[in-house]
Amino acid sequence: IPEDASRIAEILVFSKRTNYRSIFHNDAYSFGELQVLPLALELQRDTALLSEYWVYDDEFVKGLVRISGEEIVQCYVDVFFVGQGIGGALLDFACEQRGAWFLWVLEKNPGAQRFYRRHGFAFTGERRLKTILRVPDTVFPSPVFQLFMSCIAGSGCIVYP
Repeated sequence: IPEDASRIAEILVFSKRTNYRSIFHNDAYSFGELQVLPLALELQRDTALLSEYWVYDDEFVKGLVRISGEEIVQCYVDVFFVGQGIGGALLDFACEQRGAWFLWVLEKNPGAQRFYRRHGFAFTGERRLKTILRVPDTVFPSPVFQLFMSCIAGSGCIVYP
């Protein structure tokens, strides 16, 4: 829904700043390039991208999940509503209603790893180097890897081949 674009952008920007600043160490990107208004306008213009977002709306948007095909690309809850079951509800929706069954999580984000494990995902052992987009001339202190997680049969989420 185009009218949700600004709230989606707000949740994305503040969640990324909160969760990734200590991993990527790039304030120029986090506080310079990553801004709510340009992202909201991009979402309003790019209806194909906006259509990948599903929101948890309880009077107003409190969280979101982005699904592309069978992949959960992003799942964020506004910091003020963390711990209320919203993230779990979004994952359940993604798996049960949209057929998503896998995701990639940053190796240096143990909180997200624990969250996904609690909700029926498990590591497969697959690992890939994270491609950093829109962060020019940045030298990271160490490589940033992503770990592949997929749904476990019998865990409460639906497993798709």
